[in-house]
Amino acid sequence: MTAQIIDGKAFAAKVRGQVADGVARLKADHGITPGLAVVLVGEDPASQVYVRNKGVQTEEAGMRSVTHRLDAGVEQIELLNLIYQLNGDDEINGILVQLPLPAHIDASFILDAIDPQKDVDGFHMSNVGRLATGQKAMVPCTPLGCLMMLRDHLGDLSGLNAVVVGRSNIVGKPMAQLLLADNCTVTIAHSRTRDLAAVCRGADILVAAVGRPEMITGDMVKPGATVIDVGINRVGRDGKTRLVGDVDFASASEVAGAITPVPGGVGPMTIACLLANTLTATCRWHNLPEPEGLTV
Repeated sequence: MTAQIIDGKAFAAKVRGQVADGVARLKADHGITPGLAVVLVGEDPASQVYVRNKGVQTEEAGMRSVTHRLDAGVEQIELLNLIYQLNGDDEINGILVQLPLPAHIDASFILDAIDPQKDVDGFHMSNVGRLATGQKAMVPCTPLGCLMMLRDHLGDLSGLNAVVVGRSNIVGKPMAQLLLADNCTVTIAHSRTRDLAAVCRGADILVAAVGRPEMITGDMVKPGATVIDVGINRVGRDGKTRLVGDVDFASASEVAGAITPVPGGVGPMTIACLLANTLTATCRWHNLPEPEGLTV
């Protein structure tokens, strides 16, 4: 048995197309252009590349893209003042502060300063609480992308056993909340879970988001299960650096029914869902119908 590969690149392209169509309709019918502001503090090379890609894809979707670049030594109050300014800017519908922030800045304090309605990362405490209690919220991009791919591949998720390996605030916990809202029976596992292999083998849906290279092996996967690999780990192999997931793809793909590769699986969905969230935030702000299939 060889698993079906869930092509994240192709699915992300489809989502970006849906977003572009929604943006075009907003412009044509209401004269509204969604605006996304990204705040980058410091010179982290990976963050710079990521922010540049966000800007390009935002504009390709027909949205307004604004990037604010601040020096690594910026005072916290100056960053806060920028966020307050963006909160009050009617042309900005989404605000994203690129993480990580320098050590002298309190990231939680900064994220909670963002207007929850413009919090397209879904990290504000208000959105975290609303998601946990089943209310309408802005949903973190990576879990939202995973849910979209699962719905697309499996259809109705009701009654399926789902195991999420990882309990981070960014992926693990919101992923579990989304699966619970879609009527899965959800288990959150982690590094302290007793007999993790047995827990994973009970999963119809297995989401690996633990940050350990190739931790989930084929003998931990239920035959026919759908495996979503959120991990992105750089490892040295044969004198070269390569990207691998939290799942040992070679062995897991022999057992699973479907699996996301790394790279090319969950990764491309993150920016696509950021664009989807910006469109959703714009529609909610103006009390217009939300884009179909791009939100929960």
